Amino acid sequence: MQRRAGLAVLLTLGLLATACSADDDDSSDAPPVAPTTVSPAGAAPPTTDLATPATVAPTETGEPGFETAGVVTPGVEQLTIVNHTPGTELTLFRAGAPTAVGIVDAYGSLLFRNVEPGPGYSVAAADENVSITHTVLDRTTHPTQAFYAEQRLVPGLNYIEMRDGTTLSANVVLPGAIEDGPYPTVVEYSGYTPADPESVGFKDLFTQLGYAYVGVNMRGTGCSGGSFRYFEYAQSLDGYDVIEAIAAQPWVFENRPGMVGVSYPGISQLFVAQTQPPSLAAITPFSVIDDSYNSTLYPGGLLNTGFAVDWTQDRVDNGRPAIDPEGNIVDEGGQAWAKDQIRAGDTACAENQSLRNQNPDLITEIFESPFYDSAQSNELSPRLFVDKITVPTFVAGAWQDEQTGGRFPTMLDRFTGTDHLYASLMNGLHTDSNGPANFPRWIEFLDLFVAERVPTLDTARLLAPLLAGGIFGTTDFEIPDDRFADMTYDEALAAFEAEPPIRVLFEQGAGNDTARAPVPRFVEAFDAWPIPTTEPTDWWLGQDGRLVDAPESDNGQAAYLALPDGVPATFYEGNSSDIWRTDVTWDWQEPAPGTAATFLSDPLNDTVTMIGSGSADLWVNSNLGDTDLEVTISEVRPDGQEMYIQSGWLRASHRALDDELSTALRPAHTHLESDAEALTGGEGEQDFDLARVEIFPFAHVFRAGSQVRISIDAPGGNRPVWVFETISNGEQVTIGFGGDYPSKIVLPVVPDIEAPVDFPECGALRGQPCRPYTG
Repeated sequence: MQRRAGLAVLLTLGLLATACSADDDDSSDAPPVAPTTVSPAGAAPPTTDLATPATVAPTETGEPGFETAGVVTPGVEQLTIVNHTPGTELTLFRAGAPTAVGIVDAYGSLLFRNVEPGPGYSVAAADENVSITHTVLDRTTHPTQAFYAEQRLVPGLNYIEMRDGTTLSANVVLPGAIEDGPYPTVVEYSGYTPADPESVGFKDLFTQLGYAYVGVNMRGTGCSGGSFRYFEYAQSLDGYDVIEAIAAQPWVFENRPGMVGVSYPGISQLFVAQTQPPSLAAITPFSVIDDSYNSTLYPGGLLNTGFAVDWTQDRVDNGRPAIDPEGNIVDEGGQAWAKDQIRAGDTACAENQSLRNQNPDLITEIFESPFYDSAQSNELSPRLFVDKITVPTFVAGAWQDEQTGGRFPTMLDRFTGTDHLYASLMNGLHTDSNGPANFPRWIEFLDLFVAERVPTLDTARLLAPLLAGGIFGTTDFEIPDDRFADMTYDEALAAFEAEPPIRVLFEQGAGNDTARAPVPRFVEAFDAWPIPTTEPTDWWLGQDGRLVDAPESDNGQAAYLALPDGVPATFYEGNSSDIWRTDVTWDWQEPAPGTAATFLSDPLNDTVTMIGSGSADLWVNSNLGDTDLEVTISEVRPDGQEMYIQSGWLRASHRALDDELSTALRPAHTHLESDAEALTGGEGEQDFDLARVEIFPFAHVFRAGSQVRISIDAPGGNRPVWVFETISNGEQVTIGFGGDYPSKIVLPVVPDIEAPVDFPECGALRGQPCRPYTG
């Protein structure tokens, strides 16, 4: 009993560390995205047989020149200089022509990024003789398998060598002795603390489930070498090298590891899998993003300073060197566990701090990049490359995710490279993806596609209450019986594959007697996303604040003052992890009078189920020529309570659409600077412009007697943790409707869903607070 209690603490702390908010030390979650200048992605072909490992690029040697003063190492679209004289100005040449200039930092280091691959590069200070040239590596030429096979990893802290010579810290934990292997193996890869030998988290969970666990810190974090930049392609290729090096270990079952992780280490799986490591077995990316710009950092073109910028600042702080140039431990910045390793005599960790001052200023880049730039942002948008993922993939997440945002389902139809895509979608928050409602399917997936064994939930039944008790504050749930107990492995795999791959968990929080327990009331399964039977359904804005089923013939207007402080910035009390618990106290407030335009449908005659994205097609006028719009869907119930469902955002000047990608239910905005345009109507004018606001995906049952409510106001108060840097500052916004300006909201109605007849307790649904409806 004492051991189990100790494990409960470990699992609780570990999940908090892998799925927490941006104000937590060393473990903040889910990335926004600093745009970065990168080259276009290329497909990953089969491994090229190199005569030598790609860590050593071909060189030409001659008379001693610059290299006597430092060490030059080519990487993937990078070239690194270490051990040079601080303050020296160095020039990067190709075929004798200068291409870039930089200053050696106090650690004796300089990193040239975005270097075109190929031969003929040299580096020199003024008046130095240049006689050695280097070949900068490309994305598609991989090391031979011998390069990976020569590396040996043992339990504890290891350093895995990348193709450019950078070493990444990796913590190996086995469920038993090496000689008792091989073991099915999972890899967690992020910039948090997965390689910390003293950390708690997934290693404690998966070793209990019989898996070997390898936690790897990305370059430029923890004890890993190199310089950190948010998901630059070299970091994705590091993931390729990590998977192949781990796969080469004799203790790895079938030499095919899988990947696990929630949020940041979930998103990293998408970036790694696109490089197609040949030994990767499967991935399980939970609580992820589909598009760095649109999902979390600039949803609708509005900068998310409440979570995204804070998260990035934490990454910047964690990426700072743990030691100063003289080798002394620093007080500020760096990761605490790296400092502990250095104090304990880990010279590799100390040496790996030398490039940290080459980390870019991600915060400045964010504020200087308010528009989408395909050259910068395409590679940071998983939706544009998930078609390259060929391995079995299990995605899970929640609509109301207060960190990553819940927009990820919009990319599910783009996973065209794999025949094995599975998804679990639910109402709830950031940690619901690995809550008890989804836990069994997760274990089944890993057992089938990584461990290649008949799934069993015996150990999961012991672990799930320990996990949920710490994260959610309840053990009021049941893990189902083993579904495949009487089957062979092939039969179990065939049965799993035969099931509809998309599962929607409805009304999590009302599935038992404990309000907000992570248990759904019912589950529906579908063959594809978007749901093939979805019917885009129009509700039109009308006179007297009504939503009607047909546009009115006469022009109408509804005006409000855009005051972002009209409601509190967030609507929960306590710290960010309290929001996941069953005893969360919500504080969802009605906007101040005059600060919102609201519209309400008549009571519904029949129950209506909606699953998918929505679009608010609004004709807008602002007396200042621009405004930030927040559109919120809620349900007004016959008992007089109003329940939150979902929101969407748009800066009106970003209203230009990509017509090819846009649908009736999901407007796709370009967010290009060249497409930005002020609203036509200014002060005293009555011209309106159509602005389609994307409503993030959701699933909700509106039962007969309920009313659909649409609220339009300045951003704020309808998404915990998120805060926007808004241009709204008291301007008058007018929404035109009817006649010449037929504003409407288009919602995703899915027929033939058999939902429970009775209403769930108001306030019981996870991520969906209630308040008395005041009109």
